[in-house]
Amino acid sequence: MNSIPVMELHSSTEINTKITNTTCPYCGVGCGVTATVQDTALGRKVSVAGDVNHPSNYGKLCIKGSNLADTLGLETRVLHPMLGRKQQREKTDWNRATDLIAHKFQQCIDQYGRDSIAFYVSGQLLTEDYYVVNKFVKGYLGTANIDTNSRLCMSSAVAAHKRAFGEDIVPASYADFEHSDMVVLVGSNTAWCHPVLYQRIMKAKAQRDLFVVVIDPRFTSTCEAADLHLPILPGQDVKLFNGLLQYLAQNGHADQDFIAAYTQGLEQALTHSQTESSIEDVAVRTGISLEKLQTFYEKFAQTEKVMTLFSMGVNQSSQGVNKANSITNCHLFTGKIGKPGAAPFSMTGQPNAMGGREVGGLANMLAAHLELENESHQQLVQNFWQSPYIAKQAGFKAVDLFHAVESGKIKAIWIMATNPVVSLPDADQVKRALEKCEFVVVSDICLDTDTTQYADVLLPALGWGEKDGTVTNSERRISRQRAFLDEPEQAKADWWAISQVAKKLGFSGFDFNSSHDIFVEHARLSAEQNSDLEHRAETPYFRYFNLKALSDLNATEYDQLEPLQWPVWTKDQPDGAVARIYTRGQFSHADRKAKFIAITAVNPVNQICSEFPLVLNTGRIRDQWHTMSRTGLSANLGSHRAEPYCEIHPHDALKYGVKDGELVEVKSKWGNCILRATVSDDIRRGQVFVPIHWNDQVASDARIGKVVNPVVDAISGEPEFKHTPVMIHPFYSQWQGVFYVRQGFEKIVQSSIENTVWWTKITTAKAVRYELADRKKFTQTTEQLKELLPFQDESFEWLNLEDQTAHISHSVVLKEGHLIASLYIAPKALLPDRDWVASLFKRERLSAMHRKALLAGQPMSMANNEGPLVCSCFKVGKNRIIDTIKEKNITDEKQVTACLKAGGNCGSCLPEIRGLIKTCQMEAVE
Repeated sequence: MNSIPVMELHSSTEINTKITNTTCPYCGVGCGVTATVQDTALGRKVSVAGDVNHPSNYGKLCIKGSNLADTLGLETRVLHPMLGRKQQREKTDWNRATDLIAHKFQQCIDQYGRDSIAFYVSGQLLTEDYYVVNKFVKGYLGTANIDTNSRLCMSSAVAAHKRAFGEDIVPASYADFEHSDMVVLVGSNTAWCHPVLYQRIMKAKAQRDLFVVVIDPRFTSTCEAADLHLPILPGQDVKLFNGLLQYLAQNGHADQDFIAAYTQGLEQALTHSQTESSIEDVAVRTGISLEKLQTFYEKFAQTEKVMTLFSMGVNQSSQGVNKANSITNCHLFTGKIGKPGAAPFSMTGQPNAMGGREVGGLANMLAAHLELENESHQQLVQNFWQSPYIAKQAGFKAVDLFHAVESGKIKAIWIMATNPVVSLPDADQVKRALEKCEFVVVSDICLDTDTTQYADVLLPALGWGEKDGTVTNSERRISRQRAFLDEPEQAKADWWAISQVAKKLGFSGFDFNSSHDIFVEHARLSAEQNSDLEHRAETPYFRYFNLKALSDLNATEYDQLEPLQWPVWTKDQPDGAVARIYTRGQFSHADRKAKFIAITAVNPVNQICSEFPLVLNTGRIRDQWHTMSRTGLSANLGSHRAEPYCEIHPHDALKYGVKDGELVEVKSKWGNCILRATVSDDIRRGQVFVPIHWNDQVASDARIGKVVNPVVDAISGEPEFKHTPVMIHPFYSQWQGVFYVRQGFEKIVQSSIENTVWWTKITTAKAVRYELADRKKFTQTTEQLKELLPFQDESFEWLNLEDQTAHISHSVVLKEGHLIASLYIAPKALLPDRDWVASLFKRERLSAMHRKALLAGQPMSMANNEGPLVCSCFKVGKNRIIDTIKEKNITDEKQVTACLKAGGNCGSCLPEIRGLIKTCQMEAVE
């Protein structure tokens, strides 16, 4: 079932229902989604559920996917092409906009050469968009200056795969986690970042004796159900896995037959890792106890079926490629690859990072897994495209790309579906680059992001629910992402926009009428001078990436395409036949052998010092995605971790004078941020953790990218997001406050509120909430507040309470019995419960008791205080869960679900619930 219209009758009102199977636009798990659109006389309603037939998730969705319908509004969208930077924007039409782009590009080529133009694109693009833009840039503009934000999350894994296997391949599938006897999660908070796959692993663990190891500097939600947590020091992964390789060699755990038949380079790898021959030394260097290290090494050695899932904690490093190869070395040494339940597994961050790799989305790649700097590969692609030019050398990778923009080497740049002013390291450098750039084009769905304000041309792209094509997830599974909503106003597909500019530059080869046309061409290129495994010897260009059987799909077959994994050699290929690659050896190198990579462990490039004595680690949180342009629209997704925060160990907090819940400045030599301190034992001393999501649209000073170390891996170009030397200081303010304003009124107060020194903007169900702080003393009288908050006509009713001696000021604004706004200035401990205030905006009218409570800033009864939200699906707070655990003597998270429903939908909160159960049990023992 792909897109089925259904007619229903309900209460004499006709309901048109359309059900569409598509895919989730968030992480690399690639979950199938069923979208239901109902059109009635009262309007349109969209609901989202997991696709029970999709093999990536079998109906499961995380909290982000479950709330996709909240993100489909057009309020924040760019819906027309626009010219001019933010302050001088004017609407235009597509013809004028594409004329200008083509003219500027041709001007740059004529004056400065082809390499003066660059593109920066995204793993949010569909494969068809990705293919067309890479064809245009590398085959027609003739430059490789196109990179993608996937550079920031998985390019180290790509380089490691190519070094070890000869091709960028994840050699296993999700089903292998269900066959494994040991799962090692390295540098991955899987429970929060890939929750559906994590729940799959946890289900396998519950059914049999699956041993789970988590290697992470922090104790995260993923660690709650782990059998072993190794709290490694940042940057020491190579030391750990080189040590494992030495342990395996010293204790006779080599698979000699596999090594002899299918590998090369073992002797050099063992020689380079000899400094890790002492397990005691490895324990000291990694910060892991000798006992835990011994347990991990023994368990890996003695377990035949081991899956090692690695993610951003490995990739985002100045040693990311070597980290990944130190993992593959251990699997090759023991033959733990190409077998059920045994493989290294790179988990990508974005929904189509793998699809981007298929079409050569990175600056050092050609399409169809061909080599950019290989002359015969260049010729193959150029002949296939019949293109006038072909890129012959690697272009600038992401960080270097924006340095080239700032230095003037790049004169024009087109940014698609990404927000580099937030997401790149040393992000203020990106700001400087775009400010100076002669010509900036941005294609986006959002009118206002930190990046769109620098656009000379802003183009309206299609969003999820509107665009049509394919994506490839982390297990090489291609799925259709189908449109179920009409294109809004003048928004267009990214491939269409590129094609229009290409035609205006006089290029043929871009007469695509649909995503189907593009996909078929993409599939044909994958099969060009390629073969299946049986005929491998007959072609010099063999690669496993091959979609030959899909290269003649008609439009109907494409529309009905079911999820499948590549390679797709034959049409009658059984489902799951290629789920596991390298089952017969047959690696992708010309000699068909995998390569051990000789690696020497080194420390991170920038070390801590007296000026910057702490290590900053960055990453995602459970309910948000990248820079919040989509998830930030959902009130449900803003309730779990509402504010940007800095997690710090209690001893460091004491040492640097930081208090839990107060504001703290995090500073590096590249920049600084102001965040809310969260004091926690879950992080090691000497380290701090900050989420990546907040930007200048939702917070005054929480864009952590401007603090992050811009050093990159010398091979992959992936930045070091996990190891930035920083200092922290308390951020003292004269007052703190919280301000709520009903949705629809927020724009008239926005400039006034955002004049405070520090603020964070949070979406709730009916209102926008601002957390505020300032270093200036709060001295406004009621009359001055009325000037600040422009609800001045007689239709607004004001309630005020002031106590200057206690530094308290409460103001409430009503209109016709509805709560319009509330402002509380008070010592932090006396500020009201945020969820309680938000709940009052949902009421039709406020009673006299509610008015009194609002003015007092405290509910008349605290009996229903849920506390911080844990389960976003069913709105269950920490206090209610703890009370239930204690009252019913609960020992298992399933009992909590039975009592409160918490954890019974997406399961993202189950690790947190397990942690609360453990805490309650420890308190009972004490």
